[in-house]
Amino acid sequence: MAEIASHAAPSPGRVRNYLSAAAAELGAENRHVAARTAVGRL
Repeated sequence: MAEIASHAAPSPGRVRNYLSAAAAELGAENRHVAARTAVGRL
């Protein structure tokens, strides 16, 4: 099971949901602003 999971990519919907949750935690108005904010913190 772990071997299969290690090769599986998350679906686009799951990625979108993760990014939306991250945007909300950053207080960003959308995912694009969240991405710019996150890159600026690196």
